[in-house]
Amino acid sequence: MTKKEDNIDKDFIEEIKNNPKPKTVEPKKVAMKVQDLPGVGAATAEKLSLGGFDTLMAVAVATPGELVSATGVTETTARKMIQGARSNMDMGFKTGTDILERRKQVFRILSGSSNVDKLLDGGFESGCITECFGQYGSSKTQIAHALAINVIKQYPDAIVVFIDTENTFRPERIIQMADGAGLDPDVVLTQIRVARAFNSDHQMLLAEKVEELINNDENVKLVIVDSLTAHFRAEFVGRGTLATRQQKLNKHMHVLAKVASVHNICVYVTNQVMAKPDQFFGDPTEAIGGHIVAHNSAFRLYLRKGKAGSRVAKLVDSPNLPDGEAAYRVTQEGLIDV
Repeated sequence: MTKKEDNIDKDFIEEIKNNPKPKTVEPKKVAMKVQDLPGVGAATAEKLSLGGFDTLMAVAVATPGELVSATGVTETTARKMIQGARSNMDMGFKTGTDILERRKQVFRILSGSSNVDKLLDGGFESGCITECFGQYGSSKTQIAHALAINVIKQYPDAIVVFIDTENTFRPERIIQMADGAGLDPDVVLTQIRVARAFNSDHQMLLAEKVEELINNDENVKLVIVDSLTAHFRAEFVGRGTLATRQQKLNKHMHVLAKVASVHNICVYVTNQVMAKPDQFFGDPTEAIGGHIVAHNSAFRLYLRKGKAGSRVAKLVDSPNLPDGEAAYRVTQEGLIDV
């Protein structure tokens, strides 16, 4: 080997040491759209959009029956669409660290009473359903109005959805609380979307239409259902209809829970109560809806009247907080501590 060839080999070996492995360029992943799913053409995509399934997430978490009802496709095609959406999204198991990072996006709406907010570890949490139940006059609707004001105070561009089943929404009350919070009442009223539900089917439809508001770039932060069980209680009478009522109520709450989780929205529902006739000792008050409502609500507050016109909120169920009580008053400006 000549001296020149020896130098060439040394240079080649040195180059390999400095660059042991050539860099490979990863192909850029193209974001899939609903139109790209298997079995989805232009007509089917339009029907999906009209039915509220205009994102991959909406299709991925839907049931085959929902897609069949919205588009008219076969169940096999619906399953392929769901599978295609799920395979394009990261919907498998996650680590506890991943969940902790996602939990950092959760926000809390203040009630106005520091006692109540402390009971709930900072306020009413987003991403889940919070239920308040109690007798008439226990301030369930007052809290609903207060949350509507406070979420707009915290997020000036926030939109509030109020599904009214008992004709309880009062713009006059919003004006009083907005003045107390230092907000412009006229602006606040334009940021609240109110719909009166006249039966349980209408109520369920309105809950599904919340997705449409979000898809129209409305910054929905709070959804209020006042009350959750009034229509179901009136329409399904007797033990013979109990199974049907609970099934519909369960479906309704699943829609609300999905909206809360997918879009990081705070869902606040009020619930009626009944007195247990076989309860001879202790408080006979029990919430309507049984275990269906209880299991679907992440936080449950039992509201009752206290001394000298005060109110008491008792936390009876929570995934991470201990039971406790908080006393507060309802004033013209909103909720305050006792």
